[in-house]
Amino acid sequence: MPALYPQSAKWYNAGMTFDLTYIVVSLISLVLALTLHEFAHALMGHYLGDTTAEDQGRLTINPLAHIDPFTTLALPLLLILLHSPVVFGAAKPVPFNPWAVRGGRWGAALVALAGPFTNLLIALFVGLWMHFVPVNVVVEQLLGSIVVVNIGFFVFNMIPFPPLDGSRLLYAIAPPSLREIMDRIEQGGLMVLFVILLIGYPLISPFVTRVVAYLVGLIVPTGPLP
Repeated sequence: MPALYPQSAKWYNAGMTFDLTYIVVSLISLVLALTLHEFAHALMGHYLGDTTAEDQGRLTINPLAHIDPFTTLALPLLLILLHSPVVFGAAKPVPFNPWAVRGGRWGAALVALAGPFTNLLIALFVGLWMHFVPVNVVVEQLLGSIVVVNIGFFVFNMIPFPPLDGSRLLYAIAPPSLREIMDRIEQGGLMVLFVILLIGYPLISPFVTRVVAYLVGLIVPTGPLP
């Protein structure tokens, strides 16, 4: 699913410039987070009885099965080079059949939530690694980037607005009239999300940034983001 993380944090940029190392670290973090995010969707769908993702070769941690040349690589790279305050990245969405998933709307919600919660678990694991395993500066930059990116993916994707993953949880409890509206919005796919980013994200970015900064501050041993 689409994901976004703020790139303006001082901790994340400390000692890093917009050079080759910075670009490589950023793209590795993005590809890792997106690949495991999409694999988690596929795995949960498979566990709940839907073989759609497996049939289309998406039940794998091979990044080549999930990355999109433009939205996973070219677009984030362009935003990094333009010194954008945010970097937007997306993988190819994992297909699933909501009618084949056990549990109905709640099963579909579990498939959706598996992605962002996997990102949260990755961030927690890497944060623990940083606390207890000494690393050099370059590795610390990579690990810190992984934490920030995955927390950003978790926070942004939990926003309950289609087509983000959090909307599936809202969909499970929403009345039929609201579900119909959400269905219409979701049909727009990534185009709707691009419109949100262009128009609506400036309104919610302070909230997203604060939540990301708070969570990263709890996880990273060097302290919270400003």
